[in-house]
Amino acid sequence: MKGLKKLALAAAVAAAPFAAQADLKALDDTSMGNVTGQAGVTIELETQVSIGQFSYTDEGSFNVNNIVLGGAGVTTSGSAAGFGTLLDQLKIDIDVADDGDAIIKVGTLDGNPIDWGMTADSMTLTAGSTGTDSTTLVSGLQAWGDLAQLDISVDTATDTLNIATAFDIQDMDFDVPFLAVGIQDMKVTGAGVGVDYNGDGVVDATDGDLNGSGTVGDTKAEQILLGFANVNLDIYKGNGLGASTATDVLRVDVNNVFMDVSVGSVLVGGTSIGSIAMDNVAITNTKLAIYGH
Repeated sequence: MKGLKKLALAAAVAAAPFAAQADLKALDDTSMGNVTGQAGVTIELETQVSIGQFSYTDEGSFNVNNIVLGGAGVTTSGSAAGFGTLLDQLKIDIDVADDGDAIIKVGTLDGNPIDWGMTADSMTLTAGSTGTDSTTLVSGLQAWGDLAQLDISVDTATDTLNIATAFDIQDMDFDVPFLAVGIQDMKVTGAGVGVDYNGDGVVDATDGDLNGSGTVGDTKAEQILLGFANVNLDIYKGNGLGASTATDVLRVDVNNVFMDVSVGSVLVGGTSIGSIAMDNVAITNTKLAIYGH
């Protein structure tokens, strides 16, 4: 008993400074939520990633060799333009809304688009255990550009992952050796005016005017919509398309893709046969169902 009394006395002495705080009281769940839920998490990031080989194997294999992802400076033309090799100035905001939805926004510390670059030595198909055949599909891939928006959200009501992104490709070069074809100076940019962004079936002055001001391009969101390629996807578990009996498949609904695409030079057999341009590309109401067989 004496031991218990000494323990109780020690506990009382230890608690005395806290009891002296007259306003101290227990926090209920709501109060705790107000304390811990004031804001989400922000991650500042700079990085460069190298992957020796990415391989997908079924019976044979598809391989992507010597991948480098970083700033635009990992490519030859990006470095010549003065960019560094780090994917930097990234700010990632992560929030969980009151309804449980997860919201992730990738932005920048300085407010400018993120310069990115990617290289890959080759993409190959190789035979499985029954042979030694191999075909190089793509070689010498180099691409760089800007990322203006990347918003990722998970809707708990519909179990849907939504990805909304805006980007451009300032320069992409690669060869297709098994066809003797080369692509040089490929660009992907915003579609600008002349696209039915709001989906009302009419191309007019309201397209791209997100705030209804009557002036297109007077907000940052409108400048991103017009100046960069825009892609919006919903990804979820669903059923096959049309008469398909497949269930529990990976569904990808392409809500919209808006962009302009140009290729500075198309090489066939090492000789340029000219250039290619596609203006005001709009892909909408496109659905994919993906599953194994």
